[in-house]
Amino acid sequence: MTIQIRKTGLQIETTLIEGGKPAQVPLKLFTAYAVVKNPWAGRGFVEDLKPEIHAAAPILGELLTKMIIEAVGSGDAVEGYGKSAVVGLDGEIEHASALIHTLRFGNHYRQAVGAKSYLAFCNTRGPANAPIMIPLMDKNDEGRRSHYLTIQTAIPDAPAADEIVIALGASVGGRPHHRIGDRYQDLKDLGQDVANPAGV
Repeated sequence: MTIQIRKTGLQIETTLIEGGKPAQVPLKLFTAYAVVKNPWAGRGFVEDLKPEIHAAAPILGELLTKMIIEAVGSGDAVEGYGKSAVVGLDGEIEHASALIHTLRFGNHYRQAVGAKSYLAFCNTRGPANAPIMIPLMDKNDEGRRSHYLTIQTAIPDAPAADEIVIALGASVGGRPHHRIGDRYQDLKDLGQDVANPAGV
């Protein structure tokens, strides 16, 4: 089985002014997506998703990672990163999850940007033009709140009912004028351990 890719796209957004104040360093957000045929569509309930995961996820991980890195300029320049999938209305949330929640997909991106943090994610179901939400976090520091960001976009004709949209997101920079600190100061103030932030 080979994955059927109907189209790909790249979006770049640059924020120059936030809160009426020019950004000292503009925030750049990058999105790379692929619209693919749902390999499980029309087959009823499929118990074993692994064959299609193994066939499709590495192709998509390599393709989208390459798109992001070429747009940003280098893996080192990527600061925040994340992933998302939206399955069409004839599919299961599990189908969206299957193609992004595998190391065969995500490790392409992690290795290309030298990341230590887990890949923030979103998996949803919707019609064409459904919101594609890509949460981001710092690739090396999960507590760096300046890089808690969300890319929101949409594709007017995707996903069709029998398609899945797979997307990667990246940031160069954090929120302009970020001023809420990081979680480490909260933990210190609360007397909590980094490894046990809720103190349970």
